[in-house]
Amino acid sequence: MGINDSYSPDRLSGISAFVAAVDAGSFAGAAERLHLTRSAVAKRIARLESRLAVRLFHRTTRSQHLTDEGQTFYQRCTKVLTELSEAEAELSAGTQSPMGKLRVTMPVQIGRQCIAPVLLALAKTHPQLRLEMAFSDRRIDLIEEGYDLAVRSGRLDDTPGLKARSLGEQTMILCASPAYLAEHGTPNLPAELADHERLMYGRGSNVYEWPTFVPDATTQTVSADTRTPANSGTHGFPGGRTPRFVLDDLVALVTAAEQGLGIVCLPSWIAALPLRTGTLVRLMPHTRSAGTPLHLVWPDTRHPSPKLRAAIDALVQAAPELLGHPGTDMSLTDA
Repeated sequence: MGINDSYSPDRLSGISAFVAAVDAGSFAGAAERLHLTRSAVAKRIARLESRLAVRLFHRTTRSQHLTDEGQTFYQRCTKVLTELSEAEAELSAGTQSPMGKLRVTMPVQIGRQCIAPVLLALAKTHPQLRLEMAFSDRRIDLIEEGYDLAVRSGRLDDTPGLKARSLGEQTMILCASPAYLAEHGTPNLPAELADHERLMYGRGSNVYEWPTFVPDATTQTVSADTRTPANSGTHGFPGGRTPRFVLDDLVALVTAAEQGLGIVCLPSWIAALPLRTGTLVRLMPHTRSAGTPLHLVWPDTRHPSPKLRAAIDALVQAAPELLGHPGTDMSLTDA
């Protein structure tokens, strides 16, 4: 099938009639919206069903409702028609300003603290840009679920059809409250951590081990996905204690550390505020852990929309300051 067949006016008119019928709740309502007769709408939808070889509506003499196939097709069609409308608006306005709806998915906590403020500031600058942000630690299929952009932490999968751009890396630092250190002493070497209470991050049955802390000059970047669940009791430290506290929320870990319950290993971006206010103190600042990569990922298109380009540029520009380490290489890669 050639491109002229794929995008023929007849094909698009059938899709428009189908979407209008769903939105209006009837063929008669669609006819009124499209300034056509009810018969013309019915014929366009019948040709569409014939071409697709599926039934889009269950019809009776009194009602009509979508089939499962019709519901799936409707969701895809509305997205396509919205994008066409936005493209026409951009061209008619003679501008490449960001406009239309941008759907972004991101991990919950770094999304709330680092990503969302940048995107909201971008939307404030461009009033025609609409944002839909989803905060989830689930790895979302961008194409299947209709997202324009994702922020992903850790190693990227080799996924065809996606592009990626680095936002830098999240470095981990050790912290404790002044009260905890006054009572238990301050460790100056990684080996001394075995004598302290450690607040651990865990999900389900997996308790994740802290990264290795080494002198700053010898640090190498690795993926967070290479961390080994620490279920051995000692958690990698000879004589180490079995942790009393295992939490799956970084904010809760900060709270536990501020209350003097132990030493915590945190991403530098979430530790920044308690360090500034003095509720936490950084330990062993002469050491550094391997970083966790952070990327932007989006469906590969020949011509990214102005809204997508603007969001990517804004996040790349802001990321080094947000993550606490300027000078990161922001190269473009395949996901």
